Amino acid sequence: MNLRSQKLVQIRPTIPSAKILPNMSSEERFQNETLRPIIKLQNDLLLAAFQNYIVKTKNTFYDLSLEKRLDFITNAIQKDIKFRNSLKGMIIGQYTIEEYDHYIQNSSAFNKRMMNMVITRLQDQVQFFDEQVLIQ
Repeated sequence: MNLRSQKLVQIRPTIPSAKILPNMSSEERFQNETLRPIIKLQNDLLLAAFQNYIVKTKNTFYDLSLEKRLDFITNAIQKDIKFRNSLKGMIIGQYTIEEYDHYIQNSSAFNKRMMNMVITRLQDQVQFFDEQVLIQ
C-alpha cells in the first residue's frame, strides 16, 4: 500500500456497526469496509453539495412537505445524472488504488449501493436543510 492509500485509510472514521464477517459477499464487505467510512467522512461535503443543488433548483425544496422533500432527495440523486456523477466523484476520489481496482470489477452494483447510502444519509439529515434557511 502506497503512502496515499495509507493516509486515505487513516483519516476514515471507524464505524463499529459496520461488521465484517467471514461469510459476507465481496459487495457487502466493500460496502462496510470502504463505502460506509468514506460516505461518513464526506458527510459535510455531501450536505454542502445538496444545499447547493437546492439553491440551483430555485429553492423549490423549501415549499415541499417533509414527505415530498424526501422524494426530492431521491429524485435528485436518481434522475439528475450530473448531480449523481458529482456525488460519485466525491466518494470514488477517496478510494485507494486497490479499492478502485475492486470497484471497477462491479461498478454498477457498487454505484447503486453507494447512491442508496447517500440518499439515506441525506434523508436522515433533512432537518439540516431547514437550519440553512434560518442562517441565510
